[in-house]
Parts: sequence; C-alpha cells; structure tokens
Amino acid sequence: MRLPTLFTYCSFVVMMFTAVKATSQADTTSSDGLLIAAKKAAFDEDNYPKAKAYLYKAIAKSPNYADLRVFLGRIYTWTKNYDSARICFEEVLKQSPGYEDACIAYADMTYWNDEYKKSLAVSEEGLTYHPKSEALLLRKARALNIMRRFQEADKAVQELVKLNKNNTEARALANRIRENATKNKIGVSYDFVTFDKQFADPWHLVSVDYGRTTGIGSITGRITYANRFKTDGYQYELEAYPRISNTFYSYVGLGYSDQVGVFPRWRGGFSLYANLPKSYEAELGVRYLKFSGDPTWVYTGYIGKYYKSWLFGARTYITPSTFTSTVSSSYNISARYYYASADDMLGFNVGYGISPDDRFNAIQINGNTKLISYKAGIIFRKKVARFNIFTIDGSWFNQEYLPKTIGNQYQFSVAWLRRF
Repeated sequence: MRLPTLFTYCSFVVMMFTAVKATSQADTTSSDGLLIAAKKAAFDEDNYPKAKAYLYKAIAKSPNYADLRVFLGRIYTWTKNYDSARICFEEVLKQSPGYEDACIAYADMTYWNDEYKKSLAVSEEGLTYHPKSEALLLRKARALNIMRRFQEADKAVQELVKLNKNNTEARALANRIRENATKNKIGVSYDFVTFDKQFADPWHLVSVDYGRTTGIGSITGRITYANRFKTDGYQYELEAYPRISNTFYSYVGLGYSDQVGVFPRWRGGFSLYANLPKSYEAELGVRYLKFSGDPTWVYTGYIGKYYKSWLFGARTYITPSTFTSTVSSSYNISARYYYASADDMLGFNVGYGISPDDRFNAIQINGNTKLISYKAGIIFRKKVARFNIFTIDGSWFNQEYLPKTIGNQYQFSVAWLRRF
C-alpha cells in the first residue's frame, strides 16, 4: 500500500472513531437530551446530584415537560426527600390531571413512606383516566392489601390478572392476598398410599382443618387420622403465619401425636419468608421432629421466581450429622402454571431424598441409615364458585427402604377447601 493511501485510510478511521464517540455522548442542549443524560447519571453512574443538575437545567428550558418532573420526583423519592418528591408529582398532576407516570411514581412514593391511604387515592385517581392501567391496578391492590382491605384487594388484582395473566407481579401479589381475602377456611383431604414391595397394606390419611385470618396473620388448626402399619393414630397441629412487615412474614408450626410410629411424637417448625423484588420469594427455616429417641433438627431453604404465568421453585432440607449417622439432604424442584386465578393451578415437581414436611414419608427420617429416595409428582387445583377449591394430586416414589433394597410407592390425594 502506498503511503498517501495509507495516510488517507488512517485519517478516515480516526474521523469515524471521533464521530462514533461524539454521537455516543449525551446531547445536553435539548430537554430530551438532558433527560437521557439524567437517566444515565442516575442508573449507570449512581450519581443523583449530577442527574438532578441535568433535570434542573431541562426544566428551566421546558417547565411544562411532565416527564422531567416525574423523574426528578423519583430521584427525590430514592433519596428519601419525600416533601420535594411530593411537590414534583403534584405540580405535574396539576398541569396534566391523571398523568399515568406521575400517578404511578406518586403512588410508589407514598406507599414506601407508609402513606397507604394516599397511595390508594392516587392510584384510584389515575385509574379514572386509565381504567386498564396494569401498573395502577397493581398499586391499588398493593395498598388495599397492606390496609387489610383484602376483599377489595383481591378484586383489584383479579381484574389485573384478567387484563394480563402473564403479569408476574400480579401473580405474586394475588397469592399473598388470597389467604387474606376471606377470614375463615375449612378443608378436608384424603390420601391413599400403596406400595409394590415395602408394605403389604396401604396407608390411609384423613385431615380436617380450620383456619382464620387474624390481625397478626392466619392461624390454622388441623387433626389428621392415619392408618399405617395396621395401626391407627391421630396428630394434632397448630400453624400460624404471622406478618412482620411489607416484605417479611413467618411460619410457626407445632404438632403432637400419642401414637409414635404412625406419627412423630412432636413436630415443629419455624420459617422466615421474604417477598423480594422482581417477583422473587425466599424462605429460610428449621424443622423439629421428636420420635422416641433424641430429636432431629432439619434446616431448610427455598427460592422461588414468578415468570409470566409460572412459579418456579427450588427447595432443600439439610440434616446435620449431629442428628443422623451422616449429613442427610433432600432436594425438590417445582413448577406451577396458573391458568386463571391464583387458585387455578397445574403443578409439577421432582425431588431427591425425604423431607420433614412430607406428611407421607417423614416418619422414615426416624432411622440411622441414609436411604435414597426419588420422587415425581403432579397436582391440579381448580376454583369452583369462587370460594370452593378442589385439588387432586399424585406422586411416585422410588425408595430405598432398606440398604440396597428398592421399592416403589404411589400416593393419590383429593382435597376440598372452602373459604367464607
């Protein structure tokens, strides 16, 4: 290549690089460019003072540009300058009543600042202008839920689900509301368990429970009858789900039976649940089982994620070697597809190991041998006439019930739940 040609080629490359670099820089001469620069400073650089400086300049150029004040109000909200945020949102709504983005941001700010009535009022005002706004319906339902107006919250979130059944935030909120939407519930279930090798006689379990929503959360009492090993037994349980905050709630359970072998003598549990951002949920907890000998403590962890109409989850139980001859663990992966409401569901699960929450097999934790168990199951749940829920499910277990001795176990269940 001749020198002039090479020089010309290099000059062209330098010019192109300079042009690309120039176009990649934010335009700070227009209001639109300043808004883009402010978002870049806030999101990419985490520099709120710089973002506000861009917005002040833009507002001076375009005082009626609503999106500038809305984003400035959001920055004030993130930095907990709530009075300044309120001024921004109210100025926008004064100029443009019902402006959707301003209503959404204002409802968020007041909710995070524990002004639930105001958050509800802002959401409802926005919905008069945008009745099919998913974001505003979600905020309305969220505010009603925290105000314990559960039936209204359920109505709002179900309206949202009808508009978009793949809205993951709505699905997550609907599942939290559904237990609170009615104060009382009664349930009856029957389980049949049969074996190809391990036992000649099948197992039968029947449960009756009653639950009530209280000021601290739901409380449920349950009586379970079982016939196992040709022996009858009863277990009495009390469970509660105390609410701690907007993000956290807990599980506390205690059970007793006078027929050890059919059931553990004592069983208990505690878990802390968290409703996390981006439609995640998580749990950390402990379970307690007491048969005739020393008690067993089992630790559990769970993570779940709502995606469109699905809820995917993974759970593990770990039993330290302090309580068994070796460290024991079980794992379970589940997927639930919500095809209509939060109570209409088709679910699948696969797992390894025996878990203390497994009402069919938990008694087999009472042993010194680490046995291998595989599981696969399917569950179908359908809401009928709004307050009735019917469930059927089945599971297959491939289980090592003695060292190097494997058999199959089949479980079938039917249940009915009535809320009132």
